Amino acid sequence: MLILDTDDLPRAAGADAYRAIVLAETGTCALELEMDDDGVFRRRLEQWRLGAITMHATHGSGMRYWQTARHLRMDSWNIVSVMTQSVGRGGFIWNDLQQSVTRDELVVTNKSAGYWEYNWAGFGSALAFMFDLDEVALPERMVHSAVPRVIHSTVTPLLLSHLRLLHRNADRLESQPDVESIGESTVALVRALVASVGADQSTRQDVAEETRLVRILAYIRAHITDPDLTPQHLAQVHNISLRSLYRLCEDGGLSLEKWIIRRRLDGARQDLTSPEHAHRTIDAIALSWGFTHPSHFSRRFRDTYGITPRDARRKIVNAPNPPISGT
Repeated sequence: MLILDTDDLPRAAGADAYRAIVLAETGTCALELEMDDDGVFRRRLEQWRLGAITMHATHGSGMRYWQTARHLRMDSWNIVSVMTQSVGRGGFIWNDLQQSVTRDELVVTNKSAGYWEYNWAGFGSALAFMFDLDEVALPERMVHSAVPRVIHSTVTPLLLSHLRLLHRNADRLESQPDVESIGESTVALVRALVASVGADQSTRQDVAEETRLVRILAYIRAHITDPDLTPQHLAQVHNISLRSLYRLCEDGGLSLEKWIIRRRLDGARQDLTSPEHAHRTIDAIALSWGFTHPSHFSRRFRDTYGITPRDARRKIVNAPNPPISGT
């Protein structure tokens, strides 16, 4: 949901409006805002509440944001922040650590971890989400010790893919009846990430076992378009037996194959009804979502949604180039 576009405000009001929102959402902090060549601060800010987490997409002029132990003492908001850069190159500083952040990297920190800063120069975009430290159910010291090490965790790519998926579907997800579980799954991935690099071996094993299903589902979402995504492949990647995989899914209340097919069908339906994909054939869209047999895709689609893929395509509104009949 869009909560700020400085282009809609008087020229001199944008920076103050953005400061007010940041202070309200993240607590006491310090901000330096970069002006463009016309001396104007430009910012487009979107926000979504997804259960325990609040997600922000920030787009526009450069900035520098930082928090210190003094800021924590001023308001006691001990928030865990997870950030990545979508456009441009960000910079992250934590005490003596300095690292760049691109769309293939993320950082995790919280206010009690000491001095930390996030910045970028020029035009850019960043994606982040936050939640209260209590939600992750791990000691502060464990979060602190993980801050400089998340770049080495095998969970980091899963969390990045999960974050991008949330962003692409945020408007729809925010109104879903199971939005609380979306937040819980996201926090569980952060819990797994922190434990993977910040905990002792016993805790790592406990958290890994506890979050195994969440990590497997995140892996599926990240590779959902791969036609070779099979239960056998999943079991091998996650170093468990096929029987254990099925038992884990059953205990979690889901059928693995049906869950994978439904995610693929939902993605295909979204493309079929989107004007930006109107130039693509139905078969091409089905193939891109892992369906190798058109007849199997059509039958599954009809059984799930009660209409054929061709009928779903006809629902495209104002498509610039309507697809050719029969595609």
